[in-house]
Amino acid sequence: MRGTRTAPRRVIRFVIAGLCLLLAVAGLAYATQPPKPGLTLGLTPASQSVTRGQSATYTISVTSTGGFTGTVSLTTTGLPSGASSTFSPPSVTLTSGSTAQTTLTVNTATTTPTGSFTVTVQGTSGKVSGSVPAGLTVNAPLSSSLALSATPASVTLAPGSVAVYTLQLIRTNFPGPITFGLIGGLPAGATAVFTPNPATGTSSTLQLTTPASADDGTYTLNLVASGTTPAGLTQYAYASVQLVLLTSGKPFTISGNLSGQLAPGISRPLDLTLTNPNKKPVSVTNLTVAITSITRTPYAISHNQPCGSADYKITQYSGTYPLSIPANATATLPTGSAPQVAMLDTATNQDGCKGATIALAYSGSGQGS
Repeated sequence: MRGTRTAPRRVIRFVIAGLCLLLAVAGLAYATQPPKPGLTLGLTPASQSVTRGQSATYTISVTSTGGFTGTVSLTTTGLPSGASSTFSPPSVTLTSGSTAQTTLTVNTATTTPTGSFTVTVQGTSGKVSGSVPAGLTVNAPLSSSLALSATPASVTLAPGSVAVYTLQLIRTNFPGPITFGLIGGLPAGATAVFTPNPATGTSSTLQLTTPASADDGTYTLNLVASGTTPAGLTQYAYASVQLVLLTSGKPFTISGNLSGQLAPGISRPLDLTLTNPNKKPVSVTNLTVAITSITRTPYAISHNQPCGSADYKITQYSGTYPLSIPANATATLPTGSAPQVAMLDTATNQDGCKGATIALAYSGSGQGS
């Protein structure tokens, strides 16, 4: 009976030992199997939201895995209708374990449908490939509008004087530059200058210089502002002002200068004095200041350093009219309401304005009994 019990135990031990050996061999074979070459793609940001007609930009990262080396070409699928894509660069070259980047730009059209889309970015090199999804939301463009106003509505002065009007823009979803123009109405020999033109902000100045030979009369000036909306459409805005030339006004003089030196971002008031040489009081309206010329230093000229009227801004008299000047007397402007000249702090080099001389012209309309 003991013999029959011992034999099965030996068999069981042998089977278990054999099984352990097989498992060890299998584990050894799995551990030594080399990884397959491949690549992975990533992107930032994960999604973009744009107005149709605009572009969305993503940064694509391509990483080598499993010792992959080679050149990877990039493509997209799933673009909405009317959209196109470009990569810069269109392909990247990887060494083992390296990462390279490219920029994906998705250009939508004004006809691209609105909605949310998934654009698949794929990298391919022979039989090796990888992909990553990019979210894209296309929105309908907001309605755009543009309005124009001008102050003062009318300026009365003698021929040979300068009139200044301030133009104000009201923009609604209208971020681009606005160009100004004048449609007829000027007296013969008069010139008109808009500063700035085009304008990227909400204001500009119209300066009218009239010749001494201009005829008396009332002139209606039609102003137009135009620009392109984000949807690619050209829109216009209109305003009108009057210019009254009158030689029968009472003569008076305006004199004065800046209260200090100018520098980028600095504004200085003008300490103007009005002198009435007449035997009766004079009422002055339409007081204006204009830049007639800017003279650069010889150094700025020889080094081709520019400086022009676009580097400066004039804020006109802000007080009430009329300004009364007693007979044979002088008057100064109310405190805080004097015209001001500012040097703008622009992104361009303004070294040409160092030491520059600004010539200003003063004008106004004087009436008396």
